[in-house]
Amino acid sequence: MSPLTPRPRAALMMATGLEDVVLDGGARTRLEAMVDLVSPTCDGVNDAVFPLLKFGNRTSSTPSDLPADVEILVTGWGCPALDADALAGLPVLRLVAHAAGTVRPLVTEALWARDVTVTSAAAANAIPVAEFAFAAIVMIAKDVFGIRNRHRAVRGREPVVDHARMGTRGRRIGLVGASTIGRLVIERLRTLDVDVVVSDPFLDEEEAVALGVGLLELEELLSTSDVVSLHAPLLDSTRRMVGADQLARMPDGAWLLNTARGGLVDTEALTAEVATGRLRAFLDTPDPEPLPPDSSLYDLEGAVLTPHIAGSLGSEVSRMGDLAVTEVERFVAGEPPLHPVVRSDLDHIA
Repeated sequence: MSPLTPRPRAALMMATGLEDVVLDGGARTRLEAMVDLVSPTCDGVNDAVFPLLKFGNRTSSTPSDLPADVEILVTGWGCPALDADALAGLPVLRLVAHAAGTVRPLVTEALWARDVTVTSAAAANAIPVAEFAFAAIVMIAKDVFGIRNRHRAVRGREPVVDHARMGTRGRRIGLVGASTIGRLVIERLRTLDVDVVVSDPFLDEEEAVALGVGLLELEELLSTSDVVSLHAPLLDSTRRMVGADQLARMPDGAWLLNTARGGLVDTEALTAEVATGRLRAFLDTPDPEPLPPDSSLYDLEGAVLTPHIAGSLGSEVSRMGDLAVTEVERFVAGEPPLHPVVRSDLDHIA
């Protein structure tokens, strides 16, 4: 492949208005210092609208709007699929630096066939998810949500702390998936006096030892963990990997925490278990998403629901833009990417 032009042309391809959120002033200045940016002017986005961008509810420009000599795309939420028709108008495209997590919505066989370098900012998006999961585990271990409910009911007139449920020390935390997020959660859990175990078919004993975790089959992890936190990708092989049989293995009083994808769990089976009071659940990503208004999970005392807020939001989004710009800088300088994505990765990544 021919070398890049001295000052390559680049474009932003993401939901309208997202550019200002992803690329703060410093990141955009860095980008424009090394490329000729031909993206449309950003129109800004407010906090009320921004969450909708994650679900593609705003429009974006299309590849057909771009000059044919664009060599670099910085993409984000709302980017259309880069299929054969789109790529026909971008004959010299060399790099797609995705300023978000999963690249699945935009990569196609046509893109792989063109040998375009693809990078992802999933590593940057993993940071707030790991922070959220770690914070949730601590809150669960301190019985914060049960205490909240009981304290609200008695309004300070009676003690509400159940010491049998309290404390992180000695708890077993089971992580399903030693993904980028899972490994960041492991790092944070090292600050606690807990036993961390992991189930992941791609993790071997030697690597588990290096991470300082126990390696278990899923069934044993579920049956022995006080908190089970899901960090696996949603693939055909993992869809509803936690169903009625798996939930039945979990000990009474255990928690299931899901900040990954709702499709990993059989929602109907989980709802039935939580309704009995035997298990509890913290769901940031239910299935379907959002849950229908009549879902009983909204009202069950043993369920904590948040509307997909663990990932990058607000001030956290620019971290992904920074990483995407770093990938562009490295590419222009002839250096290897930090976080490349290749076709074979799609068999096991989110």
